[in-house]
Amino acid sequence: QVQLVESGGGLVQAGGSLRLSCAASGRTFSTLAMGWFRQALGKEREFVASISGGGRNTYYSNSVKGRFTISRDNVKSTVYLQMNSLKPEDTAVYYCAADRTFYRNSYNIRDYDYWGQGTQVTVSS
Repeated sequence: QVQLVESGGGLVQAGGSLRLSCAASGRTFSTLAMGWFRQALGKEREFVASISGGGRNTYYSNSVKGRFTISRDNVKSTVYLQMNSLKPEDTAVYYCAADRTFYRNSYNIRDYDYWGQGTQVTVSS
């Protein structure tokens, strides 16, 4: 019903920046709240950032607040994650997720209905 494809991951040095993109198809994009999660090796998947369907409300984990910015373009059906001042502990597979309850900014994995395949972000020390 909804397909999500992430892109933009790669290898960067500490202090550098990356911009991740997630393209959605299969449903009117504005009816989906969107989130970014990440999963490091040996760790559980954790919340990074979320944005409501209209793009006016955002929420961030404490570990990325002030460094990462989530945004969306509902015309292009794409959500972005701008990552600045990257740290080695940011290294993980980053996943895009969609929540059919469009008005909320959930940090809970259980609230998300669709997931992308993930894109690897590696930050060297």
